Amino acid sequence: MFKVTPNPPDSEPASPYERDSTKLNETAESDLDVHIPSIADIKATPRTPCTLFIVDPEVKTETLMVFLVETLASVDVMVHHLVDHLDGGSRNALLGISNSIMLAEITANRVLDQIDPPE
Repeated sequence: MFKVTPNPPDSEPASPYERDSTKLNETAESDLDVHIPSIADIKATPRTPCTLFIVDPEVKTETLMVFLVETLASVDVMVHHLVDHLDGGSRNALLGISNSIMLAEITANRVLDQIDPPE
């Protein structure tokens, strides 16, 4: 009778799951060689802001605040739309987020009032 599969090798290959495996030891050694930066390294690195989403430094504060208020209002509408589809803890969490958005919107409106007082 003809055997379709070949015979297994004479020696057992090293398993990465065995404790005394050479492959496991090599993997562990290579993982330990990776340098993890310390907090001092991170703080010493100069910050280079991404220019993909940069705000024009010439824009007036009032314009930025108006954009902020409109964005907060839009996010609040989206959250309330999602709240209608949830129950229980998830719904309560989203309502808490909505309250935080509302407080931020009130604060931003107050700053706008101080920049350009209502007449």
